[in-house]
Amino acid sequence: MADIRRRAAVLGSPIAHSLSPVLHRAAYAELGLDDWSYDRFEVDEAALPGFVAGLDASWAGLSLTMPLKRAIIPLLDEISATAASVEAVNTVVFTEDGRRVGDNTDIPGMIAALRERGIDKVDSAAVLGAGATASSALAALAAVCAGPVTAYVRRPERAAEMRAWGERLGVDVLIADWADAAAALGAPLVIATTPAGATDALAGSVPGTPGILFDVLYEPWPTALAAAWSARGGAVVGGLDLLVHQALLQVEQMTGRVPAPLAAMRQAGEAALAAR
Repeated sequence: MADIRRRAAVLGSPIAHSLSPVLHRAAYAELGLDDWSYDRFEVDEAALPGFVAGLDASWAGLSLTMPLKRAIIPLLDEISATAASVEAVNTVVFTEDGRRVGDNTDIPGMIAALRERGIDKVDSAAVLGAGATASSALAALAAVCAGPVTAYVRRPERAAEMRAWGERLGVDVLIADWADAAAALGAPLVIATTPAGATDALAGSVPGTPGILFDVLYEPWPTALAAAWSARGGAVVGGLDLLVHQALLQVEQMTGRVPAPLAAMRQAGEAALAAR
């Protein structure tokens, strides 16, 4: 296959903001994969089946972002146990025999980002929010958190979903109202999975000796909460850490080259964000 150009891309809608091309291209450059390309395509759920059907043998893999992580599943031949656990696929690898295999690198990416900071185990944790990223956070916490996880949610139907995810993933999930979210900040590990601005009002409630904050946002960065957390001396894991670690796993799966170049990918991501 060395003489055939290999292709990969990230799909989603909206997609213009995606840092994935920057990270994957940096990896290809570092690995000397001059015949590999990585692009981005604006694809919504309606267009996804046609896009996938039109891919030829030059394609090695796809990265999926919102709203395609669930929509891709019926189009695949197989998905990993990790992807099945949260019903979300963010990675597709095309095998040499033409099969489409789906995986989820967000979950091991989260775990790797925490372990990079020396965080292997905590006694309890709090999750801010209850959207798609929150289910991945619960799956990561199944490996990291020994005790209960308190989820702070706005709506009753989201509370029911988080309880169901907890049962499915083997995590003891307690539910609390978003109005009491300031109480979450005393947990040993806080994972913020909310959209930009949602946690800004909590910045003034960071405790004097905070634990670990994992804020999945990378733009704008730092968030008000992350800045206040750092100012108090607390450890902060950011969205770029997650993005780089999940992309690193994608590069390894798509190219077969292990290990992928973490430092080069992170440096490229930091430079791209600084230029925005």
